[in-house]
Amino acid sequence: MERKLSGNAQRVQDALAEAGLSSRVRELPASTRTAQEAAAAVGCGVAQIAKSLVFRGQVSGSPVLVITSGAHRVNEARLGERLAEPVEKPDAAFVREVTGFPIGGVPPLAHVHPMRVFVDQSFLGFDEIWAAAGTPNAVFPIAPADLVRLTRGEVISVE
Repeated sequence: MERKLSGNAQRVQDALAEAGLSSRVRELPASTRTAQEAAAAVGCGVAQIAKSLVFRGQVSGSPVLVITSGAHRVNEARLGERLAEPVEKPDAAFVREVTGFPIGGVPPLAHVHPMRVFVDQSFLGFDEIWAAAGTPNAVFPIAPADLVRLTRGEVISVE
């Protein structure tokens, strides 16, 4: 018998099902809060871990989601140039307010507020990547093309 998912993980599973994907959210006994922990838990490379990072425009206050590889750091200056305003890393309260999820478990979809989304182009070299699923120990596999489609993300170089 399958274990019942926690509320946030179920919200992500419902969004995946609504999108027509058969991907299953997995809640693991070990933490997947960091890219390294997630890669070890699912048995893949750090580059296949999708980190969902929320930034805020310094002028507009608008949230922006960057889904980047666990092997990369977002170049905030380049992101700001693309958005025509500098960006900053918001506090945990802002992230929870715009996504509905805690830092360490922010998934790439099922957010409470829509936002502009960018997806790391390096994912396109993989058949499957792994993303957070609403809690610090929940993840799900997804094809990069499905991630781009579901998030309506713009594919960019994040570095």
